[in-house]
Amino acid sequence: MKTLVLPYWFYGKHSVPAVASADGGVWCTKTTAAAGSPTLAPLTGGGFALAMDNTSEVQNLCLYLGDVLPFDIDDLIRVACFAKIPAALTAAVKAHWGVAAARNDDPDAIAAAALFGINGASGGSGAVHVETDDGTNDTTVATGIDLSTSWRKFEIDFKTGIQTIGPPGASVGGKANVLFNQEDSNGAAKRVARNTLFDMSNYTSGLQLFAQIQKTSGTEVGTLHILGFEVEVRVPQ
Repeated sequence: MKTLVLPYWFYGKHSVPAVASADGGVWCTKTTAAAGSPTLAPLTGGGFALAMDNTSEVQNLCLYLGDVLPFDIDDLIRVACFAKIPAALTAAVKAHWGVAAARNDDPDAIAAAALFGINGASGGSGAVHVETDDGTNDTTVATGIDLSTSWRKFEIDFKTGIQTIGPPGASVGGKANVLFNQEDSNGAAKRVARNTLFDMSNYTSGLQLFAQIQKTSGTEVGTLHILGFEVEVRVPQ
């Protein structure tokens, strides 16, 4: 098997265009805001910020590949994302990062996805959960580890998991048992939600890199920082 690791790092000055504007490379942004002025902009020292402002309205900020879905789920080996928050998120704010099919303002309405996320209303200001959806199986579980104000690595493993099936069936692996790893405060990668089966075996199409933060209403603010992604994928011999 021949594999390729594709790095997508936000070092240097990145001005990412809106999806309908001129070509700015692989990345696009999508902003939902009526009166406010949320920002999507590069960070000094590396990284990209998705920052809502305190206008009382629905806001949704997304960094993604413009609904081009280049990564066939059956070719994916692993996807790593490096993320942080500069301050705790409040109850009206949600954030998600990972891989997804065509985007939606509501992450739960995306047809297929494997994501890390924070829900300020139910999971605490920095408590991370993991979730997968393949159109049939929809699973969400808390990791027990918070997202930090320092960079943390989050990894989705599409290769090594095994779903054991008794005879006369045959055990299956890869996307039938997606695994999640999250870096803790000591810098150690931990397998999270290890007692839960994340089955994406019913999805057979493409996925894109995806990071999104949103609020339903109110004057709350929230920011998600993305340093970059790494994608390991199978390629033709």
